[in-house]
Amino acid sequence: MIFSQTSLQDYVDCPRRFELKYLQKLKYPAVQVEPLEAWERQMMSGDLFHQLIYQHMLGLPEDKLFRIVYEKKDDQLQKWWENYLRYGLEGLPAERTAERTLSAPVGGYRLIAKYDLIAQETGQIVIVDWKTSLKRPKREWLQKRMQTVVYRYVLASVYPMIPPEQIMMRYWFAEYPLDPEDFPYDREQYIKDQEQLTDLIREIETRTMFELTGEHHRCLFCQYRTLCERGKGENAGNLEDFEFNSDPDVDFDLSFDQIAEVEF
Repeated sequence: MIFSQTSLQDYVDCPRRFELKYLQKLKYPAVQVEPLEAWERQMMSGDLFHQLIYQHMLGLPEDKLFRIVYEKKDDQLQKWWENYLRYGLEGLPAERTAERTLSAPVGGYRLIAKYDLIAQETGQIVIVDWKTSLKRPKREWLQKRMQTVVYRYVLASVYPMIPPEQIMMRYWFAEYPLDPEDFPYDREQYIKDQEQLTDLIREIETRTMFELTGEHHRCLFCQYRTLCERGKGENAGNLEDFEFNSDPDVDFDLSFDQIAEVEF
């Protein structure tokens, strides 16, 4: 099995969800977030936003990308795109690589991380993750996320010649462009992360029972909630209360085929 920040976060949130999703590979069509139409529109806008940034990083002309944005007649996407062009790359090192996937061994398995952007220069590497959340999460919540742990750890493991102190993780919010969250790194935290990830994977490997989470509020945003008889007869969680509407349950697995579908 190959682990990622998404699968590990699912396990931390609810072992039963991890079992259903990754071990049993069960697809269950329950609604995760309501109103459904607004959720789907938000997801589509977020997906296109990531594609546009990727193409911008490839050097496609801004005027052509602007035309795509305005032809969509999506006010939210337009605002995100303008915020990105004005503030998204502010203060970042000039050497930038978008949509890069790296992996590192942990506990006898592979741990994979897909980065929206890696910006670097001598003495500094910044991991940037673009977020299209309507709600801005608290820093303390972000600090504990497996994405923060995994992304910094994998990068430091892949490039052992780079001191962890030169690595930083940045969450940039399209809705809140002037207030990104930065998480520096160091050797001590790298060792702690390695221990945490190794213990977590070993726990999964040896587990025979995958219990339901005791935190019932998590079930509101889970596609398996009716299968587990949690929240039967109740509506799914509200979009406005969802911390990340593009993460962790949905990965942007962009391919060159998807990119090619955007016409210029």
